[in-house]
Amino acid sequence: MFKDHPKGLQVLFLTEMWERFSYYGMRAILVLFMTAAVTQGGLGFDSANASAIYGLYTFGVYALSLPGGWIADKLLGQRRSVLIGGILIALGNFSLSVPGMMMFYLGLLLVILGTGLLKPNVSAIVGDLYPEGGARRDAGFSIFYMGINVGAVLGQFICSWLGEKVDWHLGFLAAAIGMTLGVIQYLAQGKHLGDAGQLKGNAGDKEMLVQARKQFMYGIGVTLLIVFAVIFYIQSSADFSIVNFAQNTGYILLVVAVLYFAGIIIFACQNSEERKRVALIALLFLGAIVFFGGFEQAGSSMNLFARDITDRMVLGWEVPTGWLQNINPIFIVTLAPAIGALWIKLGDKNPSIPAKFGIGLVLLGAGFFVLAWGSTFAEDGGKVSPMWLIVTYFFHTVGELALSPVGLSSITKLAPQRLVSQMMGTWFLGAALGNLIAGLVAGYVESMPQYMLFSVVAGFVTVFGVLFLALSPFTKKLAGDIK
Repeated sequence: MFKDHPKGLQVLFLTEMWERFSYYGMRAILVLFMTAAVTQGGLGFDSANASAIYGLYTFGVYALSLPGGWIADKLLGQRRSVLIGGILIALGNFSLSVPGMMMFYLGLLLVILGTGLLKPNVSAIVGDLYPEGGARRDAGFSIFYMGINVGAVLGQFICSWLGEKVDWHLGFLAAAIGMTLGVIQYLAQGKHLGDAGQLKGNAGDKEMLVQARKQFMYGIGVTLLIVFAVIFYIQSSADFSIVNFAQNTGYILLVVAVLYFAGIIIFACQNSEERKRVALIALLFLGAIVFFGGFEQAGSSMNLFARDITDRMVLGWEVPTGWLQNINPIFIVTLAPAIGALWIKLGDKNPSIPAKFGIGLVLLGAGFFVLAWGSTFAEDGGKVSPMWLIVTYFFHTVGELALSPVGLSSITKLAPQRLVSQMMGTWFLGAALGNLIAGLVAGYVESMPQYMLFSVVAGFVTVFGVLFLALSPFTKKLAGDIK
């Protein structure tokens, strides 16, 4: 598999595999651990608070990829950023494996910081291994992304089994050991990366580093002010609610995003063509929020559906809840080549960028309609077949393959070259807000019948998808000659 590729690809494949092992393994049991009774080793949170914390956590993972990329570009280089990020992720999961509320929140914070450093930069190093670009580079990325799915499957199998069947903290410990193995092999085999991932251009010059350190310290200062303000608000508020805090965070960031896009269109774009393309990116940003707001409920409301009303008995043994989350990566591995071949075969009849977003959203909605239908069969306290989840994940996976890769690719093509990095950042922000919304929506799983919750999500997402499809003949014109 690695024969015709640089030796460094195997190093990065294993690093990403172990990081995804850690991330998805921990994610598979996080909400289950928070909502499990204290007598069962859990935290005893209700689903609203647990889902809000989950939403803030996954929001942070995506949002911090923006400063993580800046730190790599200006201060540390991608190589050192990946190493430090991996160490922080391992320490975070080791913290989660220790009982105690303080260790729990410390663990989440460390994983967020570490993932923000590692995730955006390990992919960039893969690109550096292929300075010539071309088909060989594309093949290298295909192998690299296979590592993501291998890690996800293994992590959810091992961590879920240990966490649910033995002890929750052993599940987190397995995630920590996995990331530690990734860090060890990264250090041991790092020589094969050559110059890939080092500071580029004049970023390594003394003057540039001094300036970057000053900007970094300013950023740290602003961050500390925000943290202290939040702590003061929490301590001084008699009726503080983590759910309300998560909601307010989402509102504030949505307003910031609207103002940002308005500022870029009015002041930064140099002609009408650029304004149209950035306006289309803004629409895709909105589509990404809605899509990930539904899709990322895999770790929250859909996980609770699997635990509470899905019949998981196989030959007298109850399958761990988290194992059902492996359906998505398995479908990705099996369906991705077919979807890719379909786009190529369609040729000139290939749907436009907005149309593909519409297709992805409609398929996501179809999946939730299936889940809502399945929920109606469990109203009398019974349990339903896992086929309801399998069919739902099928629709969600095909929707993901229609929308997610297209979103990343289209932004690099639509954005003015001088604004590409900023525009890529908006994609991560859209995913972050979607994750936050997913956590908040999942919080209604106890206060609202599940069939109603999933029906509302399905209806909202489908309407958005239909709007994207209906308007695509007009919105595709914003892209000009870009397909």
